[in-house]
Amino acid sequence: MATITKVSPLAPAAFPELPVINGARFATVEAGVRYQGRTDVMLAVMDPGTSVAGVFTRSATRAAPVLDCQEKIGGSSEGPAAILVNSGNANAFTGHYGQSSVAEVTQAVSSVTGVAVDRVFTSSTGVIGEPLPHERIVAQLDVLNSALQDDKLEDAARAIMTTDTFPKGASAQVEIDGKTVSISGIAKGSGMIAPDMATMLVYIFTDAKVDQSALQAMLGAQTDRTFNCITVDSDTSTSDSLLLCATGASGVDATDNADFADALEGVMLDLAQQVVRDGEGATKFVEIRVTGAVSGADAKVHGLAIANSPLVKTAIAGEDPNWGRVVMAIGKSGAAADRDLLSISFGDILVAEKGWVSPDYREEDAAEYMKGQNLMITVDLGLGDGESTVWTCDLTHGYIEINADYRS
Repeated sequence: MATITKVSPLAPAAFPELPVINGARFATVEAGVRYQGRTDVMLAVMDPGTSVAGVFTRSATRAAPVLDCQEKIGGSSEGPAAILVNSGNANAFTGHYGQSSVAEVTQAVSSVTGVAVDRVFTSSTGVIGEPLPHERIVAQLDVLNSALQDDKLEDAARAIMTTDTFPKGASAQVEIDGKTVSISGIAKGSGMIAPDMATMLVYIFTDAKVDQSALQAMLGAQTDRTFNCITVDSDTSTSDSLLLCATGASGVDATDNADFADALEGVMLDLAQQVVRDGEGATKFVEIRVTGAVSGADAKVHGLAIANSPLVKTAIAGEDPNWGRVVMAIGKSGAAADRDLLSISFGDILVAEKGWVSPDYREEDAAEYMKGQNLMITVDLGLGDGESTVWTCDLTHGYIEINADYRS
């Protein structure tokens, strides 16, 4: 597998300090699933009564752990809950063997931790099509269980990395009825990023008390505004999973609290944007705003067409303000557009309007703008009130280098 040695130039300065989530404990271990000399398995155990919500890839070839989690979400919230994640092997496209691996792992976690099997959730990420050496994971479960602590979420973030160049974490705290409620989350993801219901692997924990059905509805709505609005390379993973756990340890009921919902969405958006900033080979972070569409759905279609275009992304990598490629992407998207009503801007620079280059446009200004690391492309379609924002990165030689020898 390709070795990633250089941290993305778009990475945060440091991993954030995450508040401890009462009712959740974490541990990591080096099991040698694929990697050597680094942790590659993490275990999280949550207190009895924890509500667990989840969203997952709609890929037709989704992995065995995804299918198992989908069956369990929405079940009882009684008793403790557990999440076990391994990196290096996706346990995808592994047939009945993959299902057996999930069964072996979940049963072993249940035996060691005392968590009921139907409350044990697993995820796997890495190479597709190779049997998961689950016996290596099972052999480390006693070590993991004995090492569980509430302040090891950063370690967990590192253990789930594959081609990521930095661990991803985000948090928020909100006051509800005079008490502080905390939210902390981690994510992994760098390539094969074009979400469909969820994305990559994401685990978010809160000490709020939230009814499971309300937690599920909240997560679904906020995923569409965050993780489903990012793309690195237009490819949807077989393993996309997002689990949200509410331990209730704070004693504060946030089931219908708007401030809590806003704080959760902020954590989700932060994590989603960190994934883009760690896009394989990325050197530019790009926000694409589409306004004036017939509908919000149409605006998102246009935004993703621009964000996923190899021609647009390579022009951004080359710092070329090639607005013609944006026009091309709009035209091919399939959503409603009128050439003669289009306006396109790079940052504050109006590039094109009314189907033609703006009379005030100066190429040298746009070329200078494109040298920045954080860019914005704005498109107004002039057709209605629909709008959407999506986030992406550029496409460089680095992406090819990473993926050309991913399995070697």
